[in-house]
Amino acid sequence: MIAIYGANGHTGRLVAAELLDRGEEVVLAGRNAAALHAMAEELASTSVQVKVAPLDDPRALRELASGVAVLIHCAGPFAETCEPVASAAVAGGCHYLDHAVEPHPVKFLFETYQGAAERAGIVMVPQISFYGGLADLLASAVAEGLGEVDRLTVGYSVNGWRMTPAAVRTAELLIGEIDRITHVGGEQRVGPVEIRNTVFPFPPPVGPRTMIAPFPSGEVVTIPRHVAVRTVESQLTSSTFEDERTFTSQHATPAERAQSDFTIAVQAVAVGGGGRNGHVRGHDIWRAGALASVEGAIRLVHGDGPKEPGVLSTAEAFPAEPFLRTLESTAAFTLSL
Repeated sequence: MIAIYGANGHTGRLVAAELLDRGEEVVLAGRNAAALHAMAEELASTSVQVKVAPLDDPRALRELASGVAVLIHCAGPFAETCEPVASAAVAGGCHYLDHAVEPHPVKFLFETYQGAAERAGIVMVPQISFYGGLADLLASAVAEGLGEVDRLTVGYSVNGWRMTPAAVRTAELLIGEIDRITHVGGEQRVGPVEIRNTVFPFPPPVGPRTMIAPFPSGEVVTIPRHVAVRTVESQLTSSTFEDERTFTSQHATPAERAQSDFTIAVQAVAVGGGGRNGHVRGHDIWRAGALASVEGAIRLVHGDGPKEPGVLSTAEAFPAEPFLRTLESTAAFTLSL
């Protein structure tokens, strides 16, 4: 059985629908009892249960985690929600996946829960979603066989992003953040960073685009764990935030949210010259992220996960190119390596 925390949100609904389509039993969990029960009635499935577990109720969260094999955490901002849900997963002994964007909660999980996850015999995978997880997988696939990488750049081209209320709150936190996490010169650093505009060479038909750099996403924490790289930076097309509807779309319909177009590209430059590129291209960033966490959860439930427990990045937990190819087969995106 798989629990979805924040199930009544946009991502949670996508995750629940996909899990049910794949024949899994799900627990709809979160803080809003009325919304969760209404969602269960809409789904009208005997494979659905409801569990109300507020963030400030450790006992309820622990009871939720102890009754399932995997908990998928979809309720942001993760700077506020990560700790209580992750702690409950460790206490309850279930695997944990989340949809975090922010780098600090990702860093927090690796630094705080590694030993606890190993002792509990569980796997914890932060940021197995559109931002972070897909780039982590793509970076692993692109860098394979290159040896030491001098610079690895992740470029996000996103058009038509319609944020949820939680996504808007997350964006506000990230925009106002002073101490940002970077990976420069082979070292992780935390401190003020100058935001700049640069150009990233996306493959056609997108082409070169003006970018916001660095874009604060957690792959600066995860990629150096499995790629020997001196510098990692993520960048986002400046046009994404120039569209005012990105920030004023809290009440957009699911159909409107599904209209986004995206390309995630990775450029790895090897020490001494040369390198490789790869990208994924598709529609609907929300669905792509939901499919990533669903695929990870199903693999964990059915014993197709990593051999050892602990806190792992997406590419540490699952073989990168095969995982991406599986997502490609679900029409999440097209992959080019």
